[in-house]
Amino acid sequence: MSENTDVVVIGGGYAGVMAANRLTQRDDVTVTLINPRPAFVERIRLHQLVGGSHDAVVDYADVLGKGIRLVVDTVTRIDAAGRSVTLATGGTVGYDYLVYAVGSGGADPGVPGAAEFAYPIAGLEEAQRLRPVVDAAPATAAVTVVGAGPTGIETAAELAEGGRTVTLVCGEVLGPDLHPRSRRSVARRLAGLGVTVLEGPGARATAVTRDAVRLGDGRELPSRVTIWTAGFGVPDLAARSGLSTDALGRLLTDETLTSVDDARIVAAGDSAAPSDLPFRMSCQAAVQLGPQAAETVLSRLAGKQPAPVDVRFVAQCISLGRRAGVFQLTGRDDTAKRYYLGGRPGAKIKELICKGIPWQLSYEARKPGARTWWAKDDKRRQLLRAKGGTAPVAAERAA
Repeated sequence: MSENTDVVVIGGGYAGVMAANRLTQRDDVTVTLINPRPAFVERIRLHQLVGGSHDAVVDYADVLGKGIRLVVDTVTRIDAAGRSVTLATGGTVGYDYLVYAVGSGGADPGVPGAAEFAYPIAGLEEAQRLRPVVDAAPATAAVTVVGAGPTGIETAAELAEGGRTVTLVCGEVLGPDLHPRSRRSVARRLAGLGVTVLEGPGARATAVTRDAVRLGDGRELPSRVTIWTAGFGVPDLAARSGLSTDALGRLLTDETLTSVDDARIVAAGDSAAPSDLPFRMSCQAAVQLGPQAAETVLSRLAGKQPAPVDVRFVAQCISLGRRAGVFQLTGRDDTAKRYYLGGRPGAKIKELICKGIPWQLSYEARKPGARTWWAKDDKRRQLLRAKGGTAPVAAERAA
């Protein structure tokens, strides 16, 4: 290896930016961040973009460390043997180590008509495309949000608070990851905003047309605008490049976030599946996985054994418009507890966290490696023991 080490980070989201910033601890490491957009996207604010209260973007100059090279492009293939990536605009970028942080997006709905007539909201361009559609619809037009996870709940509340007539199609249950106590709080707030919440076995979207949503029990809901928030998927870059992935397409790694195929490739964020036991796709996990992926690379450069991954969940935060929210406490393993803060205090905490994430990224840019906030999750250790340990890494590829 040359005296200088070239590290390429694919993806400039929460995990990718954290990884890139932490890698700048060493002066002999050159970091290149490849991202398809010239600005950082605050994905946790995309529902606000649709509602018109935020643009959900931050200048990379505010969150990315000095000296990091930003390449605005899309990686179409990883050549692990040649240690290079191919760009959509042509040409290649070589690397000594690669951090795979391509993130996630909307999943294939798998419902007739959904891809054609429903609007996803998982990405910046999707949210930007949806906003003028909502703005152009009459104030009394029926809006249907499909999916009752945090994104669906937040989108429904945001639009209803703005005066829209909203129906939230939940499938089985509203907020399935919430504790029943906080779920009731969410339901009360949605009811107060005038959102019609449809739950139960029959409340699953089975078809979407230009002006309606059909449910499993045969009901047909008039819908001028249908927004699809059910499920997340990941880009297929790893699979297309011949790397091992889980069923969803996340890169399979060991507990140090190292690819099971190549020790020069490390994953972070929503696109990583350590030991085939991936963490919940979330900003909360991404901002911890990013720096730990970087630490794996830095440990190898220092001739040390990388540490196993540790992610500590603390809470789930859901905004319910601009004036209410829910701050749901969780265990380290992401299991919902009975304690929560709702109403205006919940909204203030959620907004504080949203504002704090760019600060957290910029802090890592200014002082890489100064903070470590992850902690051990004993339940994960138990799951790993039940699986018989971690997946092996093809260490011979590191030579």
